[in-house]
Amino acid sequence: MPSSGEPEPVDASPNEPRVRVFAAPPKDNAKPGEILDGFLETLTGDDPDYSIARKYLTAEAAKSWNPESLTTVLEDGPKPSLLSPVQELETAESYGFELDGNAVATIDADHAYQPEAKRYSESIQLVKERGKAGGKTDGQWRISKPPVGVVLGETDFRRLYESVNKYYYASNMARGDDEQPQPAPLVADPVYVRGDPEPPLADVVKALLDGPTSWLDPVVSSRFPSDTTLRKGTKELTPDDQKRLRVPLNSKADNIKPDLCKKMAAQIYFTLNDLTKPSGIEQVELLRSDGESSLCVLDEGGAKALAPNPAGQPGYQYFIDKKHQLVRMPKSSPVTDTVDGAIGSGEQELRSAAVSRDEEWAAGVSRDGSSLFVGAMREGASLDKAKVTSKASKEDERLAPPSWDGRGDLWVADQDPKNPRLLWLDKGRGEPVEVAFDRQLGADGEGRIKAVRVAADGVRIALLVEQDGKTGLRIGRVLRSTSGGKPELSVTELRPAAPKMEVTAMSWAGGSRLLVVGKEAGGVQQMRFVQSDGSLPDEPALPGLNGVTAVAASENEQLALVAHSEDGIVRRAEGEDWKLVVKEGAAPVYPG
Repeated sequence: MPSSGEPEPVDASPNEPRVRVFAAPPKDNAKPGEILDGFLETLTGDDPDYSIARKYLTAEAAKSWNPESLTTVLEDGPKPSLLSPVQELETAESYGFELDGNAVATIDADHAYQPEAKRYSESIQLVKERGKAGGKTDGQWRISKPPVGVVLGETDFRRLYESVNKYYYASNMARGDDEQPQPAPLVADPVYVRGDPEPPLADVVKALLDGPTSWLDPVVSSRFPSDTTLRKGTKELTPDDQKRLRVPLNSKADNIKPDLCKKMAAQIYFTLNDLTKPSGIEQVELLRSDGESSLCVLDEGGAKALAPNPAGQPGYQYFIDKKHQLVRMPKSSPVTDTVDGAIGSGEQELRSAAVSRDEEWAAGVSRDGSSLFVGAMREGASLDKAKVTSKASKEDERLAPPSWDGRGDLWVADQDPKNPRLLWLDKGRGEPVEVAFDRQLGADGEGRIKAVRVAADGVRIALLVEQDGKTGLRIGRVLRSTSGGKPELSVTELRPAAPKMEVTAMSWAGGSRLLVVGKEAGGVQQMRFVQSDGSLPDEPALPGLNGVTAVAASENEQLALVAHSEDGIVRRAEGEDWKLVVKEGAAPVYPG
């Protein structure tokens, strides 16, 4: 500590990683206001099990208070105000305070983030603790009615909590008896885990073992047996100097088969790999409940074989050129050439297109937006008009750009105000099936889809939905079933992913991240990343472009971004500026 000089204020912001707040217990004979302030301060400090925070509570309240049940994030932190006391401080036996603020989000017991802009107000009660005569707390002010869970400001939240992707296997991946089963892809389930400065790996694994968040649960599954936990007493998990991580489990996993064990290890590998960068983890070993006997060992190659990335490794980027035909360019070259097959020949002018994840098929929307075409990208392949047309009178209210999922199926939205609908085509060539929505899209028929992008895993879908004159980004779950041998699909529980922005363009850009273009109320156009749960990662907005109408990003985050701006088709590699590819072009896309 300095022994001289003037004190200086320190802003505990995400840009000051060296700043840490250490929780302190209550002082003897502290006044009610001091007790409340001290308690709120501990909620922003290094108190991982909240043991110091409980010292500010009465014995009964300390037992019942559950800080893990809810975290409320306020714009500027809670502001306490004293409720009118009945008696003066010297004679009062209880005191009431009100905590106020503007809530921006909540974190539930599943660690799931939920944007929530509303007024926060909660009453807090303090009493003089009556304990054993002469005891430490006898006659001391303590909180008898604490807030529900934890409440803190947004700056402290960003300092204390980190977004983590848990991984679970996509459900309902079987397509039919005539097809070979394919490995189920892993689906990112973003949660926020507390840690100062970083979440302990053991806490992240505990969150994984607790299962998926309630929103994602209907479309994913975990390979861990029910009630599997870390071995009792396990508080830390640390890779050794060979980047090997040993994870002891309880007896629920003692008798699992090796194949299942490796799928469990893959979930842990992908969940922890990003957190441990730049060094990473090279091997995960699961242990029996004795803490020593090995269940299975999985390395990086084995993990990727068990759960291959459904986004794959794109070979090219694509866009519509000035002749209104589909062209491609290598990922690191400005050279363009037309794709093989009639889809790239120019026999049908296009205004938008999508390429399958395996880069063998393409779908395009006609220049006037009325019709959808599908064709193989190989020499001599014909162009087939799909059984999808829009009857909207205005060209800009017809078919939106299509999208392929990781299962090889095609999706397209009809923006017709009189008949807005989302359609699914099996393998891109099957009969179109109208996708159902629950009432959150608009029970009275309001709302129409302006753009659709299906995640590579096939169980999450990003939509731009226009409602009440504004266009917002929504993320939904894809549910699949059959009835009478016919496929039925629905999108449920749409939730906002950029609640403060009116979004005009978007693309998936990672396991739980999207690239969006839009603006906040009264603001200017910006391009930035957002999380699929509606939170903002600690990344600044991207360098500006003028008049951006479309963006393309890969779920492989190492690949360059592509955009259509008023300058033309531009591309940006990580850490570089935007570079012009061609002056005339539109609708850039990666496979997907």
